[in-house]
Amino acid sequence: MTQSYDPAADGAQMSFDERMSYGDYLQIDRILTAQQPLSTAHDELLFIIQHQTSELWMRLALHEIDAARARIAADAPREAFKMLARVSRIFEQLNGAWDVLRTMTPADYSTFRESLGQSSGFQSWQYRLIEYALGNRNLAMLRPHAHRPDLTARLEAELARPSLYDEALRLLARQGLPIPAEVLDRDLREPWSYSEPVRQVWESLYRAPQAHWEGYELAEKLVDLEDYFRRWRFNHVTTVERVIGFKRGTGGTSGVAYLRRMLEVELFPELWRLRTAL
Repeated sequence: MTQSYDPAADGAQMSFDERMSYGDYLQIDRILTAQQPLSTAHDELLFIIQHQTSELWMRLALHEIDAARARIAADAPREAFKMLARVSRIFEQLNGAWDVLRTMTPADYSTFRESLGQSSGFQSWQYRLIEYALGNRNLAMLRPHAHRPDLTARLEAELARPSLYDEALRLLARQGLPIPAEVLDRDLREPWSYSEPVRQVWESLYRAPQAHWEGYELAEKLVDLEDYFRRWRFNHVTTVERVIGFKRGTGGTSGVAYLRRMLEVELFPELWRLRTAL
């Protein structure tokens, strides 16, 4: 019989009295005790972990979006490219999570749905921050957070800042491209509205990418991000329809109909529509 391998023989630390361990650093005990099902249903733990892990990924997405936006504002877009690529990969992870949730059948969900009360994913303040940071600034969506002044203040602070797309356009303007003044000086609290002159500016970059490589690469990173974001929304709709059909959502929304309406929202419309002209 082969003798058991002892990692200590190669220098591995095996004693953690008064030393930081893996579990200490990651606060594993806190994470693994954060799941508190309200029913005895088997699938409620899946539902909770799915949404908790999604919130963790969204926290990282916000961290990366904020950093990318700061680098673009500082005229260092190349430093933002990796961060934006990472956000796209984060949404790829979020997309994959729907595959796990879709193993839950309508009968499974019905065993604990009443335990949710009026809670719903559309009440996620981190998701709202992501949408606001990317430019989808629907002021009506402040209301679900009115009971939390701290969250309202955080969302309002985001609305007072230029979105990621606003910063991208300001960068192009500083580089001498003809972004209209009314775009640069617009009310930041309002959602983005399609601009034909902005589309023409982006098109000029795509027609001569070697002359405007940074702006061209930035455009593609933004398209990648929205591509993965759209897939996440589509997978959300598909999962909800598969599990609850066309029932109303727990938060009172119209469910699938509401989510399908969200599919129509374009974050960077000029970057998509310019392709028709090329």
